[in-house]
Amino acid sequence: MFTTNVLKTLAVNVARAARKAHTLPELPYAYEALEPVISRDIMCLHHQKHHQAYVTNLNAAEEKLRSALEKCDVSGQIAIQSALKFNGGGHINHSIFWKNLTPNSCEPTPELCQAISTSFGDMAKMKEKLSTAAVGVQGSGWAWLGYCKQSGCLKIATCANQDPLEGTVGLIPLFGIDVWEHAYYLQYKNVRADYVKAIFDIVNWNDVSQRYTAAKK
Repeated sequence: MFTTNVLKTLAVNVARAARKAHTLPELPYAYEALEPVISRDIMCLHHQKHHQAYVTNLNAAEEKLRSALEKCDVSGQIAIQSALKFNGGGHINHSIFWKNLTPNSCEPTPELCQAISTSFGDMAKMKEKLSTAAVGVQGSGWAWLGYCKQSGCLKIATCANQDPLEGTVGLIPLFGIDVWEHAYYLQYKNVRADYVKAIFDIVNWNDVSQRYTAAKK
């Protein structure tokens, strides 16, 4: 049987091995590149302030977790879980979101088109279902197009706040729509539906297609 000291040493070593500070990813385009769909002001605020806050707070939460693991403080480990989920989810979600968007026109691969047709009937029906889900999110959250490994099908799902899709419902995220007000309010005010409709004009289908191919492996 492991002694308390051995367990403590293992926990500390795991924490140290896993500890690597997260950083804010660079955008793959200029802040103004997505205009007129998303303004430069929104992109600057969203990326530099909101995403940066998730990164900063995630690093702080992981440091607290490391300390709790070293002390074998189970209560402390439990107490930090909500901060890890919120800030970790925010970092995961936004890191996907930036790459899901592009100023360059592109189309999904035939493979993804077929999967969309199989799961929803056609692209128009998928967009309609995803848009309805996004507009219908109560408060803050995300609407996602995800891949289900068990069924091999594409599915639409929503997550509250910054809950990450895969860690929450088990779907692999392909394309997400951020419907927190900071993602659109400066430009679209309270008309979320207009923002959701417009965002399909800047979807990076190359990125979504690559995520689909990777998810199937």
